[in-house]
Amino acid sequence: MPRSFSLHLFFGWESDIMFFIERTRCAGFWNGTARGGKTTKTEAHMKYLVIGAGGTGGSIGAYMTEAGKDVTLIARGEHLKKMQEQGLKMETTRKGNYTVNPVKATDMANYDEKPDIIFVCVKGYSLEETIPFIRRVAKETTIVIPILNIYGTGGRMQEKLPELLVTDGCIYIAAEIKEPGTIWQNGDIFRVVYGVRKKEELRPALFGVAKDLKESGIDGVLSENIRRDALQKFAYVSPMAACGLYYHVSAGDVQITGEPRDTFVKLMREVDALAVAMGVPFLADIVTTNLQILDALNPTASTSMQRDIYAGKASEIDGLIYEVVRMGEKYGVPTPTYRMIADKAREDYSDLC
Repeated sequence: MPRSFSLHLFFGWESDIMFFIERTRCAGFWNGTARGGKTTKTEAHMKYLVIGAGGTGGSIGAYMTEAGKDVTLIARGEHLKKMQEQGLKMETTRKGNYTVNPVKATDMANYDEKPDIIFVCVKGYSLEETIPFIRRVAKETTIVIPILNIYGTGGRMQEKLPELLVTDGCIYIAAEIKEPGTIWQNGDIFRVVYGVRKKEELRPALFGVAKDLKESGIDGVLSENIRRDALQKFAYVSPMAACGLYYHVSAGDVQITGEPRDTFVKLMREVDALAVAMGVPFLADIVTTNLQILDALNPTASTSMQRDIYAGKASEIDGLIYEVVRMGEKYGVPTPTYRMIADKAREDYSDLC
């Protein structure tokens, strides 16, 4: 069975975040105590809600639950039933096979807590249904951290949830639902990168999230430039999905010299040009970096967008392909390769677009 693959990047702390740490420490927040001695959430246990219990959300929930964090997973159908009855089974190359039992899991209708942090781990086409649910369960200080493949999700969610802080985020993991109640995680990489789009939105709780993730065995990174960092991951996921769909190929066909590989490079260069136009140029050579990642993949690997489309299911084609064409128009960047693939996709999959 083909496995998804996620890009592994490295990010450093910059002066703005270090300044915030020092400022909040002096104000009495960084050590968990506000003025007057009131305990804050950086010291107390935070309550987490994970919307979506697939490869991404299920893995976050399993690791954090195992570490003793207060986490509830939102799921549905047979997957939810199995978790409630037998716990969440994890089959991993990283930690071996084990079961997290009990695991807190329920559906949207029956969740009745007030979380401090909400991880949104659904596919892009399911995002809209999470908005009224988040409005119902959130409190004034709740922070929403979307973890999706689609670039700019946090900003779009923020417009619909103006009363809350919505960050941006991305994840680096190879994981999927093997069968109801079971997650398969392949490889050692497990990194969650998140951050605010404006410096003034930084909150002490965001540092607490990184701490809780690290204590759970997850590499949690509070980014100083989430627009760049999220776009850098998108610069691999989107071109690979577009190229795979256009040529009906898996990774192996793009690993060898030929037209699919050349197209993959063209797509990456178009995203690279977008990054420059958006004012967040990549700090690394994105083509060289992503080709190295591609060439290390199992030749049978394919993207979840391809598999969903071939199965006649809803997919993230709008956010991974059509959105790049729209971004090109917005920022005045030509995207001829993306446009070619988008036009063909609309012809071939008009019933799914």
